[in-house]
Amino acid sequence: MHIPLAIAVAIASLTPAFPARAQSERVISIASEGASPPWDGTNDKGELYGYDIDVGRELCRRIAIKCTFVPQDWDGIIPALLVGKFDIIMSGMAITEKRKQSIAFSVPYASGFNQFVVRKELGLDPGDTTQKVNLSTVGDKEKAAIEHLRSTLSGKAIAVLRSSNSEAVVKQLMGDVVTIRSYDSLDNMKLDLAAGRVDGGLADYFTWRDFLETPSGSGAAFFGPELKGGLWGPGVGAGMRKDDAELLGKFNAAIDAATKDGTIKALSLKWFKTDISPAVTN
Repeated sequence: MHIPLAIAVAIASLTPAFPARAQSERVISIASEGASPPWDGTNDKGELYGYDIDVGRELCRRIAIKCTFVPQDWDGIIPALLVGKFDIIMSGMAITEKRKQSIAFSVPYASGFNQFVVRKELGLDPGDTTQKVNLSTVGDKEKAAIEHLRSTLSGKAIAVLRSSNSEAVVKQLMGDVVTIRSYDSLDNMKLDLAAGRVDGGLADYFTWRDFLETPSGSGAAFFGPELKGGLWGPGVGAGMRKDDAELLGKFNAAIDAATKDGTIKALSLKWFKTDISPAVTN
């Protein structure tokens, strides 16, 4: 059948629009553990909330893509990303060299730190809990703080989240002097700490802060210095599959813009009551 030239040209002109339209309608799924407020938590309706979720929504708005948020257990979160269960991890995940072997990371959208907590009834000397120790640049003061941790926590049972950088740091700094108890969730860590089944634990400062303000956490307190760097890397980023370079580029641009215009600072003040936004780059 002969198709008039004008109609053929019109049909041809429409063809390239179909892939672009399909791409624009791609729905991006973002996974969070949903058990580490204020980073990410789960409400009574089973919905995710927190800093990671708000930042994720803001980035998706700026990129003009549809996003959904799904819960995922922490110890299986990277394997689930790699098999395509979802597209992005935003769950307070530190950017580390080990993780970068498997997945790609955005630029940081937060710069938090970690700290020990210990049960008060043990009567241990906490040292200077306001001291800041960067494990990437360990000098004499940092060495002294680490040695204090080792000596005071020697023989104690320390809780960590399984497959976390906190677990790796405890093994590195004091694996030879403490008993390490690895947990599948922070909620179970907190339950055992409150029940006295462990002596202390290492995790994100803000996660502990909220817990210590509850009746269940009132029997514990911060212990030792604020810790960052080293195995924790340069900050918290969004994790993606390495072959999703276009999406990664869009997220990086959106994070940079949201950092420069103060949006990420505002969200960090909302959830953490302090500014943990990354440094502004030129």
